[in-house]
Amino acid sequence: MTENITDDRRWRVVLNDEEQYSVWWTDREPPAGWYSEGTEGTKDECLARIEELWTDMRPLSLRQRMQAHGA
Repeated sequence: MTENITDDRRWRVVLNDEEQYSVWWTDREPPAGWYSEGTEGTKDECLARIEELWTDMRPLSLRQRMQAHGA
C-alpha cells in the first residue's frame, strides 16, 4: 500500500557558477559552490521557478565557448 506523504518542508532555488539550478531545504546551508537564487516556497513552487529561469540547460562555460566560436 502506498501512502500519500505530504512534504511540508520549505525549499529554496539554488544555482552554481555554471548557472545550473536545483532545490535545497531552507533550513540547511546550500552545498559548497551553490548559492540562493532568492525564491523560497514549496518544492513544486521552486521547481516551477526553475522551469521559468533555466531555459538553456548547457553550462555557462559551454555557452560562452560556443559563443566565442560563433556557434
